[in-house]
Amino acid sequence: MKKLLILGASGLVGKAIAKECAENFDVYGTYFSTKTELANDKQFQLDVQEEGQIRDILHSVQPDIIVSSLRGDFDEQLVFHQNLAEAIKNKATVLYYFSTTNVFDGDLSRHHSESDIPIANSDYGQFKINCENMLTQSLGNRSNIIRIPGIWGKNSSRMNNLKKNLETAEPIQGYSNLECSFLSDSQLARQMRFIFEHELTGIFHLGAVDMVKEYTFIEELVDRLTNKEIDIQSNAFEDRGVTYYFGLVSNREDLPDELKITNKEIISRLVE
Repeated sequence: MKKLLILGASGLVGKAIAKECAENFDVYGTYFSTKTELANDKQFQLDVQEEGQIRDILHSVQPDIIVSSLRGDFDEQLVFHQNLAEAIKNKATVLYYFSTTNVFDGDLSRHHSESDIPIANSDYGQFKINCENMLTQSLGNRSNIIRIPGIWGKNSSRMNNLKKNLETAEPIQGYSNLECSFLSDSQLARQMRFIFEHELTGIFHLGAVDMVKEYTFIEELVDRLTNKEIDIQSNAFEDRGVTYYFGLVSNREDLPDELKITNKEIISRLVE
């Protein structure tokens, strides 16, 4: 059984992957402040500013696969991943690094595939590009990039905030001219387990196979959550009437159809 080390196992993505892979992998995870659901001897507190911690964890676990789903200060994360890459440079360990649609937020004229060159306007998008490039240069084909859109889950902050707004009658807003895709934490975890088990490599764009306006997705989700008449504010992204495209499309053919999902199916699973 391969050893899987999830950096950020207490977060939405990391927690879902740990749960999905529990029966097929020897799963270990890290957390910063909130402990994971893993056994005590399978989890480690990690502060990315403490360089020695990750080396101690790697020495203890000797992972075959590392998943990085960390969040936090951009500069600290970049330094951390530089140290991580250096620590596994001469090992056989394979790394899967979670990135984002935001690496393309400098070009919203179309949706983007794995073969497109990233271009970002935001600090977040540029940080992710820098990290992607550094890991690829350092680890070569042992560094794999997983780009994901906005992730929803039954207990995600997105879902909890939406439910809270429904209860308190706080405004709910969505962009009517921003076309994008989403993904659920559970479906992402299933896709990642398949990727691990079949040792797939490279750049992956994971997300719903169709695109939807953000406003439409939120409106349909709200309609499934309540019978009340809810006023959802329709906003224009960049205060303009043109349509902007912020979706990830995939040219890969190695994920089976049963692991693909639509935005409507995501909504159905969130409310079931």
